[in-house]
Amino acid sequence: MTDTDAARIARMNEFAQRVSASDAQATYPTLRPKDAATLILIDRSDRLPKVLLGKRHERHKFMPGKFVFPGGGVDASDKRMPVATPLEPHTEARLLRRFHHGSPVRARALALAAIRETFEETGLLLGVRSEASNVPDGPWGAFAREKILPDLRSLHFIGRAITPPGRPRRFDARFFTMDASAIAHRIEGVTGPDAELIELVWMPLGQARELDMPAVTSVMLEELEVRVAAGLRHDLPVPLYRRLRNTFLREML
Repeated sequence: MTDTDAARIARMNEFAQRVSASDAQATYPTLRPKDAATLILIDRSDRLPKVLLGKRHERHKFMPGKFVFPGGGVDASDKRMPVATPLEPHTEARLLRRFHHGSPVRARALALAAIRETFEETGLLLGVRSEASNVPDGPWGAFAREKILPDLRSLHFIGRAITPPGRPRRFDARFFTMDASAIAHRIEGVTGPDAELIELVWMPLGQARELDMPAVTSVMLEELEVRVAAGLRHDLPVPLYRRLRNTFLREML
């Protein structure tokens, strides 16, 4: 076993222990996990890669005051948003694995949800300059006005985590990453004291894990660090974290 393998096993065990420690409060009826998507923007222009995190408002019932990546559920409009480029084939294939009633349309919608949620929470429009018709109303309207279309080929699928049973909210969350060079435009005033995210910070990967963040966020940062070291290739396997019959698993998709 290599040092890297040992470190990865240690990280998974630590994550499993943190999840298990909260099982005493897991007294809610079992809910079906909702599809969700999260995006980690990474800036590799300097020697030390940095990632973008936002701090949630203290008044939020869900993860108050925690540092998180932008993300949320899939909207109906995500299935109808035109794109500049499709998902890279390896990315689409891994999104469809262990995906009940999954389809290319639903895989594409997950990727677009990550981009839309990032815009809604940070004001950052990710994509390339291009015009398109039939852009859905709502948040996607800003992309049409700025003549920007999402570039799905530049999106990397890096991890998936399913909230264990017994929690008040359950998500089947897909974690993506995209290079900061994909930022095509920024709308100011989206974050602030009355917004979902009160501040945004770019942090070196190694330092980011020292922030107050959910266990799954910390684990995905480490998964990202491993992938960056391996060249951030689309064909790398993608980890799935889930609990099955009281056993916490890290499986590869």
